[in-house]
Amino acid sequence: MSTKVSDHVLERLREWGVEQVFGYPGDGINGLLAAWGRAENQPRFVQSRHEEMSAFQAVGYAKFSGRLGVCTATSGPGAIHLLNGLYDAKLDHVPVLAIVGQTHRTAMGGSYQQEVDLHTLYKDVASDFVETVTVPEQLPNVLDRAIRTAYARRCPTAIIIPGDVQELDYSPPTHEFKMVPSSLDRSSWTAVPSDDSVRRAAEILNSGDKVAILVGQGAAGARAEVERIAELLGAGVAKALLGKDVLSDELPYVTGSIGLLGTRPSYELMRDCDTLLTIGSSFPYTQFMPEFGKARGVQIDIDPHMVGMRYPYEVNLVGDAKATLERLIPLIEEGRGREWYDTVCANVTRWREVMERRAGLDADPINPEYVARALDPLLPDNAIVASDSGSTANWYARHLTMRPGMRGSLSGTLATMGCGVPYVIGAKFAHPDRPAIALVGDGAMQMNGMAELITAAKYRHQWEDPRLVIAVWNNQDLNQVTWEMRAMEGAPQFLPSQAIPDVQYAAFARSLGLTGIRVEKPEDVEAGWRAALEADGPAVVEFLTDPAVPPIPPHATWEQMEATAASILKGDSDRGSVVKQGFKAKMQEFLPGREKK
Repeated sequence: MSTKVSDHVLERLREWGVEQVFGYPGDGINGLLAAWGRAENQPRFVQSRHEEMSAFQAVGYAKFSGRLGVCTATSGPGAIHLLNGLYDAKLDHVPVLAIVGQTHRTAMGGSYQQEVDLHTLYKDVASDFVETVTVPEQLPNVLDRAIRTAYARRCPTAIIIPGDVQELDYSPPTHEFKMVPSSLDRSSWTAVPSDDSVRRAAEILNSGDKVAILVGQGAAGARAEVERIAELLGAGVAKALLGKDVLSDELPYVTGSIGLLGTRPSYELMRDCDTLLTIGSSFPYTQFMPEFGKARGVQIDIDPHMVGMRYPYEVNLVGDAKATLERLIPLIEEGRGREWYDTVCANVTRWREVMERRAGLDADPINPEYVARALDPLLPDNAIVASDSGSTANWYARHLTMRPGMRGSLSGTLATMGCGVPYVIGAKFAHPDRPAIALVGDGAMQMNGMAELITAAKYRHQWEDPRLVIAVWNNQDLNQVTWEMRAMEGAPQFLPSQAIPDVQYAAFARSLGLTGIRVEKPEDVEAGWRAALEADGPAVVEFLTDPAVPPIPPHATWEQMEATAASILKGDSDRGSVVKQGFKAKMQEFLPGREKK
């Protein structure tokens, strides 16, 4: 039997080490689906309930494995549905390859059914590489280059294969004019900055008395080096949300997340420092960084396209974080005073007390902060945690303590809803021997999480560790937007857009043969978490939480709180509870700390 183009696509993916492809079928990829049958499902075809979820699963797989995520879809609507997940990959710098079908070449340009100009559609999201395969000899170069580019530039790429091309007999490129041969090898490489720029960076850092470090996901491979330079500089370390798992939150100088969803000590660290070192982060919110001109700055980033932004850095070191820090650390002077370091650590200690008190406040019926706080000590040391977008991201950012070996992520830059459940499904295929937990609001769960429970049920027996926990904060409100309306627009909650139905998420999970737990009282929260984490397969645990508990930004002043309260009193449906809960939460910052024993 002759080898078809579609057969060679799967063969080449296997040669690149691809073990699964996340997708949804359609006649635009029928040739590929037939090839999967001939290849005995190698690489494994993972069927989602929607192409957008396939793309998110590929992103989750790539984020938590460091390997290429691959997704596939049919022409027309299938290709369109992939876009949101691919944009998530683009904005968070994740290597993902999309393989999409197209109408037959004979019909192209004829307004045929499901014919979409895919090059135009994908030219932004896959701007680094998108190409159509029109003849068999073109295939190896296009596929290899798409994969190599995705890895090298940490981005989504796309290849388009018309349906009739998939069915052609495969023939490799020959040694002739206008043929382009290809190769598989992707040798590792490391970029480092010049010695002169490293010396200039060291001079700046050595001159600082109050050094702040900001790390993002680009520092993930340099944990030991980040710890060492922080200790030498006596620095505090704040983390962009995508870098939450870069350093352990148990380190006394780690101030936690930064930004609107961040912590008070991270805000104080940036407000009061005189020197800033940013490693592997393009954190966009400059209002949370040192005031321009107040602090000297050094940036380390592997991507020259991303340096020199966000802050007026004096030195931009283009290079791998680990390799660059290895060259920088020997030039850092030891023997600094401890006053700044002690202040940073004291701020962290006090913040932890504040957050513990906030989580312990009464609410109706359950304080959403307490739900996250109760999970924290129960998390397995090798847990993978994904947060969806929305108010749950606040509690993920502030209450979960990342320890060595744990992984965590969310949609950092696109901040799209609906990624949490497909992320952890992708994570389970990357690490079938590890527990995975998704933290999801009820809005995101209704958007697409419920459908993906079917995917979890379908593949549950393929995971060595059966633990896949989906936690739902059920407050019947699109809560993050509600609070943004109150705080940023000075407008009360608009119920027609914000109120959502009370769905029985746990009961739906049970209807699929999964574990379903509904928690309605605070005293049952810990038991609910334990039952979900001890289940012998995927589990949904839903908590009925109070939408009136505010995700107060770390920089909120009494004046801003009063302005928000004034907007609420204009006619908010929950105005009494909101003002009461906001006052109680803010008061925790002004209570005295615990006596040292």
